[in-house]
Amino acid sequence: MDSIRMRLARSKDADAVAALINTAFRAAESFLMDRDRITVDSVQSLLQSGKFLLAEGAGDDALLGCVYVELKGEHAYLGLLSVNPNHQKGGIGSALMNAAEKHCGEGGCRFMDLRIINVRQELPGFYRRRGYVETGTAPLTVGLQPKMPCHFVNMSKPLP
Repeated sequence: MDSIRMRLARSKDADAVAALINTAFRAAESFLMDRDRITVDSVQSLLQSGKFLLAEGAGDDALLGCVYVELKGEHAYLGLLSVNPNHQKGGIGSALMNAAEKHCGEGGCRFMDLRIINVRQELPGFYRRRGYVETGTAPLTVGLQPKMPCHFVNMSKPLP
């Protein structure tokens, strides 16, 4: 990947954001769930309370990845980190994390919080390498109906 451009999503990006998230989560979680991860209406709703940072190809404006952030006082919440499966393992996820942490730090937040599903074995190491530590667990969102028992693992890190 030569270069990527970061920008904040606008309302008109909701269809593309939902499609990207669903494609990425379907590739990563098909062993766990048989449903889309998000709807366009949910993306629009999230845009009212937070922001989606988008990673685009510098030359063609193709949507390569996205991440949702919401500022909540000293804490920020990060979720829905998604990278197009054809562009994974190329640093886009890390670039989105860097941009999200910078955005939230500049917004006055001192901590970044996130949650992962415990059965996604590749995720704890990715976030630990970025300085996140486990802070507890939480039950899975009601109505998700996973194929196996699972729960959320909460993680957090101080922002510079």
